[in-house]
Amino acid sequence: MKHRFLTVLALGTIGLSSPAFAEEVAPANPMSDPAKMEEMMKLGMPGEGHTVLNDLIGTWDYTVTYKMAPNAPEQTSTGKTTNEWILDGRFVKQNVAGTMDMGGQSMPFNGMGLIGYDNLSGQYQSVWIDNVSTAMMTSSKSSYDPATKTITEEGTYSCVMKGKDTPYKSELKIIDADHHAYTMYSPDEKGEMFKGMEITYTRSK
Repeated sequence: MKHRFLTVLALGTIGLSSPAFAEEVAPANPMSDPAKMEEMMKLGMPGEGHTVLNDLIGTWDYTVTYKMAPNAPEQTSTGKTTNEWILDGRFVKQNVAGTMDMGGQSMPFNGMGLIGYDNLSGQYQSVWIDNVSTAMMTSSKSSYDPATKTITEEGTYSCVMKGKDTPYKSELKIIDADHHAYTMYSPDEKGEMFKGMEITYTRSK
């Protein structure tokens, strides 16, 4: 009986000293690691990817041509966009004011967008909101072609006409310091992508 008691006691002692019962050790604080802090600070600063967006800064006159389906008639509207750097050059904020044809009636159109470059993922990102929808249009992945100065994005938006989230593809092409263009493609009823919108921008100042 004594030997059995000692065996149980020994097993209990081993159990208490095992990792399952040991006091949890707090993970290392990355803020206390100078190398990690330096890397974090570097990734948090505007870099080469952000300089691509410099040509978007300013005030622009725009003309937008759009249609709801491949065979639908095109509609056109105009307005102004003011783009500015915010948060110390980390993001470009777009403020848009113009008009839009809604069912044959012209109405004021206002929108706001954010464009940025994520140093960690190496991708451009964007968010768009406006006064004709309660949803945000967000990009999920992107690529950049330096030869044509074109940012290509893919993402989703909540389409009221379709009643569901809808994928899109867009191309933002910087033509020169005074001109750029934005083209958006959406799926038709068969799921094939078509050019639903094109916006041309000309610098006004």
